[in-house]
Order: sequence, then structure tokens, then C-alpha cells
Amino acid sequence: MSGALRTVSIRNLAAHRVRLLLTVVSVLLGTAFVAGSFVFTDTLKGSFDKIFATVDQGVDARVQPRQSYDPGVPNALVARIRAVPGVRAVEVHAGAPVVLVDSHGKKVQPGGAPSEGGLWTSGTDSVGPVPAFASGRAPTGPGQVVINEGAAKKGKLKTGDHAKVVLPNDGVIDVNVVGVYRTDAETGGYIGVLFSRQQALALFTDGEHVGSLDIAAGPGVSGKELAARIAPTLPSTLEVRTGTQARADDQGGIQTALSFINYILLAFGFIALIVGTFIIYNTFSMIVAQRLRELALLRAIGAGRAQVRRSVLVEAGIIGVIGSGLGLAGGVGLAYGLHALLDAFDLGLPAGGLVLSPRTVIVALLVGTGVTLLSANAPARRAGKIPPVAAMREEFASMQAGSLRKRSIIGAAVTALGVLATFGGVLAGSGGSAASLIGIGLLGVAAGAMFLSPVLAGVIITPLGKIVGRPFGAIGQLARTNAVRNPRRTAATAFALTLGLLLVSGIAVIGSSVKASINKTFDNNVSADFILTTQSEVSVPIQAAAAAAKVRGIASTTELHFLSTLVDGKHVGGTGVDGPLAPVLQVELKHGGGQPTGHDLLASETFAKDQHWTIGSMHTFAIPGRAAISETVTGIYADSQLLGPWLVSGDVYRALTPRHEWADEVTLIKARPGADLAALRTGLERATNDYYVVTVKNRAEFKGQLASQINGLIGLIYALLALAIIIAILGIVNTLALSVVERRREIGMLRAVGMQRKQVRRMIYVESLLIAVFGALLGLGLGLVYGPLFTRTLRGQGLDSLSVPWGQALTFLVVAAVVGVLAALWPGSRAARTRPLEAITAS
Repeated sequence: MSGALRTVSIRNLAAHRVRLLLTVVSVLLGTAFVAGSFVFTDTLKGSFDKIFATVDQGVDARVQPRQSYDPGVPNALVARIRAVPGVRAVEVHAGAPVVLVDSHGKKVQPGGAPSEGGLWTSGTDSVGPVPAFASGRAPTGPGQVVINEGAAKKGKLKTGDHAKVVLPNDGVIDVNVVGVYRTDAETGGYIGVLFSRQQALALFTDGEHVGSLDIAAGPGVSGKELAARIAPTLPSTLEVRTGTQARADDQGGIQTALSFINYILLAFGFIALIVGTFIIYNTFSMIVAQRLRELALLRAIGAGRAQVRRSVLVEAGIIGVIGSGLGLAGGVGLAYGLHALLDAFDLGLPAGGLVLSPRTVIVALLVGTGVTLLSANAPARRAGKIPPVAAMREEFASMQAGSLRKRSIIGAAVTALGVLATFGGVLAGSGGSAASLIGIGLLGVAAGAMFLSPVLAGVIITPLGKIVGRPFGAIGQLARTNAVRNPRRTAATAFALTLGLLLVSGIAVIGSSVKASINKTFDNNVSADFILTTQSEVSVPIQAAAAAAKVRGIASTTELHFLSTLVDGKHVGGTGVDGPLAPVLQVELKHGGGQPTGHDLLASETFAKDQHWTIGSMHTFAIPGRAAISETVTGIYADSQLLGPWLVSGDVYRALTPRHEWADEVTLIKARPGADLAALRTGLERATNDYYVVTVKNRAEFKGQLASQINGLIGLIYALLALAIIIAILGIVNTLALSVVERRREIGMLRAVGMQRKQVRRMIYVESLLIAVFGALLGLGLGLVYGPLFTRTLRGQGLDSLSVPWGQALTFLVVAAVVGVLAALWPGSRAARTRPLEAITAS
């Protein structure tokens, strides 16, 4: 009998190809996202591993600073390490981000890849193979550079061309390209500009230290043994790593970034699968309802409950395997397409073949098939409980057989727990604990809404249907009745859309609040007329502020520098200031006053409280290798995201920062009263044009620049969430299509008593619209409540303005209504083609 039931299951699937296709697509989309996440990140990891294997080739040990604020490896130590027994070669590393400017004065854009300057190492000092030259020779003196082939192609540069290099500490330097080298370590847009040893050390070091040392061992000496021999020669600020550890360190940073990307993509994949779960559950529930007579007949001829249940699960298993297999293939295509898309945006991803690991195949098949079987389990159990004789007396059974009381009680209890957790988060204020409690509350309330959605369907759709259906008369009334006839089915169909719009609307609130907070911060605190900034890896060159200060009509320039140092022995970051603050920034002083000049220090209110700083207290600023500086607190100001935890003078910044690292984060410019701002802007652009990376923006433009970054991130999230919306649409199509089959006799009767085909289509359209709008209203309601609550937990990070995008919410609702109508086009057309007599006489 088991074999016969398996045959029945397979033939049943083959007989309903459209139903099979729609259900498979639901599984396919979610699985494709999961598989694509793994393939994409595995591919990038494999490519970066190859790059680091090339970069670190020949490295048996590495000497480097223990902390980021340590000054580096002393020059005097290089000769001492060379003298250690077992050392074959010592390669010096020194470098920094740079911008390459071609012979026509245009920046060579690396996209998202690094653009860095460094030191050319000759064969005798190199621990690994020296890159081969495509043309030219090595740099031997000042003003000579070699560039990689990728940079040469991007900048249309060749050996013998003149170019420029922009550095934050030295401004712009003229160079001659004396060679073009090949390297296997290139990412998509990587730019490598290598100088002679003497000039690189002058540009990228303080003259006393280098960045790090790579060391090669002689014959018969292992990396571990070499590291052990070098360690006793090092001061406490340095550490030695074996070659294996160095490679792991290099790969670890990329692995962390890729893991984050993977988690994000997997999260959206699982959201899609959760949405798909409702569709699969709904589909199999309707399949069981429509096959009651067939299943009852199987029971009557001897099939047991377990066998009937297994027959339904066999169908689900087949759908799961097919959907997972196609999803795996789709995931590979998705990874390829995502890589190609990012390459089109010139984000500098490394080239390499797609990596499809056994882990990805296993996870995709298990997840897709497991979700399908889990979704079909409840309908399968219901199928096994069918009483043979009773079922054979009914043509169809309603999905809503049985009371909603138990489900409603569970829903109310879960919702209450979610509300309690939410109140706990609200009382906790801001921070991680508050966000966690509100997240738990959202899960509880969303789960409760899922259980209560059949009840809510009647409560919301009935009055909504009266409004929407009124222009359609009796057709609208029939559509409303059909939408609430089976509340379980309506709820399961609509809730897939609810989840998608809950996330979309919640993220819209957070994004809008971020932009509102940025606008508020700038409007209330920034009074500068213009801001010098940069959108490259290179900060604003310090010479740009000096050039801007000479422009006629300038009242003042204020430079802000980021300073990373030890304060009373603790590593913290703050801001160094050159120039007056009052004309360009509104600093709300709570205690004391003054300007951060000399050895006077201003601290934010929260930082001062946490560190027990008071007016007049003295604190030590220091980094290893430099003289400590004693600073006195003269003022405490209200917390400001723009100013950071503390402010010191530019002199302190320069005393604690190596000269080759001097740079401006931004330069704030105040015009003289009555100055022509348009003419002043033209003068600023002309004065800073020769620095290439500097852009001149007014306050509105600078806010727009920050807002565009937020918009780009939100747009990406919307694009990823679109997958869940697509699956929800497929669910509506699937449910309506099956509903048309289930109501074939009813539709035939309506046609027989005079309903026209266009009226049948209209009835299906309105029914679908009501279901979609119901799901959208539920999702928007939850999103517009929890979006502000999550925003509230981020007040400590400067998100102090709440903005609810009501216009966007209304747009989402309208789009949901349109989606509902579009989803009904095919089922409505199919219903309109129903032949009255055939439908009435069908058994």
C-alpha cells in the first residue's frame, strides 16, 4: 500500500503542474538566498585567501606594534634583527592611503579597493618573489614611482608618463612613472604606488620608525623557531608573529567582514523562508481540503492514518527537494549576479571562480526540504484524521473547521508577553538591553498577531470591504464575503505580506529618524558657511585649509583632527582643534568655558561623568615614544556627536601624532559678514582644486552627502526585503488560484444566474485587494509602532529625533493594494473562463 500511495502522490503532483510550480517557487526563492549567501561569501573568502597567500609568500615571521597607537618598529632594530641567527632577509614595510592623479589631472578611482602608497623592495631585501615588470624599471630616486598594471590601465598611464600623488600630510607631489609591475595580489580596482626606499621612508614614517618588518628564515629554520629567536630582541611595545599567524591575522579581518555580510544575507534568506512557510502551509491546507473525497476513499480501501499522512508528506518532500535543488542553482546564479553587479559599481572585489562547497549544498537541501516538510506537517496530520464515510459525504471541507477559540487564547497570551517585554524595553531607556527587550517584545507581538490574524481578518476586512466594495455593488459584497469566509486561509495568505511590510516600515522609520537627527544636529550646531571634506580614503590635506584661509571673504577656518591616544593610561579617541570654534560650531557649555588652546581641555558631559573629570582636574595624554602632555579641564560641554568625548588644541594633536599622519577630518569655514557666498565658493574651489580630493560643500550639501549614504543603505535593505514581498505575492496568486478551483461549482452557479465574465474577474480582484490591504495594514501598524521604539533605544548613539515617514507608509499601502490586484490577474482570468454547466455538474 505504501508504494501505491507514493505513486498516487507523484501522479497528483504531475496532475497539478501550476500548483506545483507556484509552491516550488516559494521554496526556491528562500533557498536561493541562503545558498547564494554562502556561495558569495565563500567565493570572496577564497579570492582574498589567494591574495594574502601571495602577499605573505615567503614570510616566516613578522614584527609589528602591539597596539594601533604604538609608534612602530624603531629603525635601529632592523639591523639588530638582521643579525639574529637564522634570518635570511628583512623586508621593511611603510605605507599609507594615497590618491593617484593621471597625466590629465583626473583622479584614478579605485572603486572600493585600496589605493595605497608604499615602498619598493629590491630582490636582496624581499622575503618573497619580487613582482615582475610589465615595462620599465624600479624607482631609484625622489619623484620616481612604479604602479601596478591595474592602476596603469585605469589611469591610462604608461612608463615615462608624469602623474601626481595626493597625501594628507604632504599635499600633492609630482612623480614620474618609471615602471609598471605585475602582481597577483590585485583586487578589482587596487592601486599600488611604490616609491624608492628613501622617499617612501620620508613620506610614510616619522623618520624613526617603520610600520612593520617581514622576515624570512634561512635553510632549516622554522617560522616558530625564528620567532622565538627574535622575541628577546624586542621592546614591550612590539610583538613577533610567525608567518602562519601573520597570514591568519590578515585573513581574519576579511573573514570578520565577510561573516557580517553572510549573516546579513542569511537573515534576509531566512525571512524569505519564513514568509514562504505561510505559503506552503496554506497551499497544503487547501490541497488537503480539496482532496478530502480522494483521501477518504484511500482510507476506505484500507490506507491507515499514518499512510495518508505520509502520502501528503511525500508530496511535500518532493516539492522541497525540487525547490531546494533549483534554489541551489538559483543561489549560484544569485551569487554570480551579485558579484557582477558590485563589479559594475566598481567596488573593487577580487576576481575568482565561484566556490560551491559541500556545506552549501547540504545546508540548501536541508533547509529547503526541512521548511517544506515542517510547513506541510499540520495539513498532513489533518489529512490522516479524515473519517472515511463522513468525508465521502462532503464534496469539500472548510479549512476553518473547528473553533478559533484555542488559537485566539494562545495569541492573546503571546501578545501579552510581547507587550510586557516591550514595556520592559521602554523602561530600560536606551542601549543594548533596551533594544533586546523590545526585539523580544516584537517577536512576541508578531507571533501573537499571527495567531490572532484569523480573528483580526474579520474585524478589519468587514468594514474595509464595505468601503472598498461599495462602488462595485453586489460584486463588492460577494468579494468581501469571500475574503472573510475562511479566516484561517485569509490570515495565512495575508500574514506573509504582513511580515514583509513590518520590516520595511520599521526600517523606514529608523532611516527617516537617522536623517532627521543628522539635520537637527547640523541645523542646531553647525554655523559654518562651507565645509571642506573628502570622499576618498585620503583625509583632507592639511595644506588645503591654509590655501582656503587666503581666499578673500573668509573670516575664519577651523580644522578638526581625529586623535587616537592614551588618556590616563586608557586608549580613547577625541578631537584636536585648530582655529576658533564659536564662529562655526555651537558648543553648549555646562560648566566652565574657554577654547581648547595650549594645554586647556574641554570634555563632554557624559565622558566627564564616566571618567570622574571635573573643572580643574589634570589628565595625562601620551603615546609610547613621545613626551607625555598634561592637560587641564577648563570646560564641560553638552554631548555632541560632532565634537566627540573631548577637545584638545591642534598643538597637542601634532605633538602626539607623527607628522606623516597629520590630516584634517573636515575644515569648517566662516564667511565675513556681507560676503558674496557664491563668489566665495568659487574662490574656495579654485584654491583647493589642486588638492584633487577636496570638495567644497555648504551645510545643506554636506547633510545631503550623509543622507545619501543612509538612503543607499536603506535602498539595499529594501531590495533584499523585496524577495519576501515577491514570495508574499506568489502566495496570494497561489491561494486565489486554488480558491478558484475549490469554488468552481459556486462560480459556475453565479455564471449560470447571469454574472458576466468581467464581473467574475472583478470579484476576484477586489477579494485579492482586501486580503493584501489587510496584510499591509497589520504589517504597517506593527512597523510604525516598533520602528519608533527601536529608534528610541539608539538615543545614546545620537539618534535623538523621531521621524515617522507617513508619506512612505501611505505609499506602501497603495503599493500593497496594487500588488493585490496584480496578483489576482491570472486567478481572476482563470475564474472568468469557468464554463457554467461543466462547473455545476462536476463531481
